[in-house]
Order: sequence, then C-alpha cells, then structure tokens
Amino acid sequence: MPPAVTPDLQTIETNGIRLRVALAGAGPLVVLIHGFPESWYSWRHQIPALAAAGYRVAAPDVRGYGGSDKPHPIEAYALKTIAADIDGLIAALGAERAVVVGHDWGAPIAYGTASFHPERVRAVAGLSAPALGRGPMPSVQLFRNIYKDRFFYQLYFQEPGVAEAELEADVPTSLRKLYYWSSGEGQRAGAKIDNPAARGLLDRLVDPDPLPAWLSAADLDYFASQFQSSGFRGPLNRYRNSERDFEDMAVFDGKQITQPTAFLAGSLEPILRMVPGVDMVDLMRQRCADLRLVRIMEDAGHWLQQERPAEVNAALLEFLRGLPAE
Repeated sequence: MPPAVTPDLQTIETNGIRLRVALAGAGPLVVLIHGFPESWYSWRHQIPALAAAGYRVAAPDVRGYGGSDKPHPIEAYALKTIAADIDGLIAALGAERAVVVGHDWGAPIAYGTASFHPERVRAVAGLSAPALGRGPMPSVQLFRNIYKDRFFYQLYFQEPGVAEAELEADVPTSLRKLYYWSSGEGQRAGAKIDNPAARGLLDRLVDPDPLPAWLSAADLDYFASQFQSSGFRGPLNRYRNSERDFEDMAVFDGKQITQPTAFLAGSLEPILRMVPGVDMVDLMRQRCADLRLVRIMEDAGHWLQQERPAEVNAALLEFLRGLPAE
C-alpha cells in the first residue's frame, strides 16, 4: 500500500470489465478519473479532503491501468466505451447520479460521460484538458497538420508496440522524465531537449535530479509498480481511437454540455498551447452551457492536483458546495 493513503480498494464490475476503485467517505458521490500515465493514486490528496467534507469518493484505475482489467483491442479504449465504464460504476455504487471529475485524459472521459449519459452526471469538472467538443476533424489529423515537420508525442504513440517498448524498458526513468517534462518545474526550466537525433520520446526529455517537491520517491515507486505490472498498451490505446471517437461524437455536434461545469488548469499547462493561436478556455466557454468556475493557477503545470493539492481541493469544494443539494 502506498504511504499515507487509506481508501478502501475494491474491485467493481461495470460494462463487462472489472475496475479497481479507491473508495472513501459517505454522502453525494464524486468520481475522480485519472489521466496518462497515472492511476487512482494521482488523487491521493483529494480523496481524504473530499471524504472529510462529506462526500463519497470513488477513484478508479481506468481500464488498462493498475488493478483494472486490460482488454487488448485498440477499440476497447474508445471514449464512448470508457464513458460507459463510468456510467456503470456510478450505478454499481448504488447512486443515481454523481459529480464526475477528470484530469488529463480523465477530463474528456468526464465530459464524454456527461454527454453520453447525461442522466447519470449531475455536474462535471475538468483539470488541465478543456472541453472542446468534437472539432472539425479527428484530433490526430489536426496534430498531423500542425506538427507535420516536428516530433509530437501523440503522433509517436499511434503505431502499436513502438512507444510501449520504449516506455516499458525502464519504467521508473520513463515516468520520472514524463512527469517532470510537463510539470510546472519542467515547463519553467524548458525541460524538453532539442535532440534531432532522438528516435523516440525519452531521449528528448530531461531526467530530473532531484525530483520535484510534489513527487516523492515513494510516490514514484508506487506509480512505477503499477506500470511494471500493467504495461503501457492499454493507456496508449486511448490515443489510438481519435478517428473512432470522432465518429462516435458526431451526435453531439452543435450541442453543449448542459450540466454545471468547472475547469481548473495551471498557467503553464502545455495542453492549452497545443494548437497555436487558439484560446481553449474561450472555446470551452462556448462548449458549456453552465461553466460556472474557471481557475487558472499561476506557475502550475500539468499534474495540477498533485502540484497544487490545497488549491485544487479548495476549488473543487467551492464548486461542489455551489451545486443544488441531491
């Protein structure tokens, strides 16, 4: 068990698979969905804080990660399918509705659950990745257009087996580099290396020494243990469903997310700069009918709930307490 965290880890069946879920507290249900490359443990600071504030908290390992089932096919990681996992999880926990909160890839999963299963989601919050809707083309095609003459990690992730082999060769080193790269510390230091001779991703990234203050050696050990047992295929398959997601989301063209919504991000968030010249927060305001809280945290990077736990906890509780009572 990782240090200083005491949720109850249970296996729960949903949508034909089994998810390992960290559970704590009692009260209105809040589901916390992690991103890449993470685990339920990414929410270690939020689980006890939300539980102490009177909420029942459920933080699953997303399919493909940690203690959850890991289907092999690429199509098993489509957004519509994972949203159905969350819908089924809420039902399996005996709740009619829940507030769904997601970080990184977890944010599109949260928005997708709110869209595909609106009766199940009473409010939604995203960290780091804004709700942008379907867009004019699959995201992978957009990135091919933007980054056609440059390395871009999401394009590198498309060929099955390639990134898996690189990331799995030395999991602790892979995670150290990935976490530092998009952290506030890494972004301030310009942690991406300009290395045209590099064949993959990791040779382009700094290996931090010491670790950022928000990531202890014990934290890194726990994350690494999860990927050493689960591998990276399932997590990377999420990136390989862009065209499928684009087709599945066609039914929501021109439609807004109607539930109360919140967005939290760091001022150094790399996702917000992925499409040059586009104000993604402004796009999210157009996509959401009730975007009632936007919080940009100065000098914070991508791992927001770990880098700035007190600020994230305060913002989430402000959002939750402003919702109508269940």
